[in-house]
Amino acid sequence: MQNQTPITKIGYEAVEAELNHLIKVEREEIKTAIGEARELGDLKENAEYHSAKEKQAIIEGRISQLQGVIASAKIVDPSNMSSDRIVFGATVTLLDVEKDETITYQIVGDIESDSSKGKISFQSPLGKALIGKEEGDTVIVKAPKGDIEYEVEDIEFK
Repeated sequence: MQNQTPITKIGYEAVEAELNHLIKVEREEIKTAIGEARELGDLKENAEYHSAKEKQAIIEGRISQLQGVIASAKIVDPSNMSSDRIVFGATVTLLDVEKDETITYQIVGDIESDSSKGKISFQSPLGKALIGKEEGDTVIVKAPKGDIEYEVEDIEFK
């Protein structure tokens, strides 16, 4: 059996939606574009044809990647969880000790991580450092600019 990769319920639904869009919309649009480009004549010097074929390869690659994610997904619904420790799916409020600023992140899978949206991968340096910690614990993360010290202020499951 293939290794299962954790993904939040919301992340799984987003991957599923993107996959359906690629298959039902983008794949069909590119087939039409290739057909139209073929009608323009000589394929060796047909920029529209080559561009459409390139886009098709990108779409098919992404479809394949997303199908792999779905095949190996282990869906985790954080709203059904509770723990005193930080685990996959937890939403964590941290105090950046040096800057005296609080930040909040949800610990998620690689494919759904986006730090600008407050979602970090459980495999990122910060994600790895946080797993297993409790409220009040201090976490030190090695960053390119030097170590960053965080204090765990709150752990939620939503």
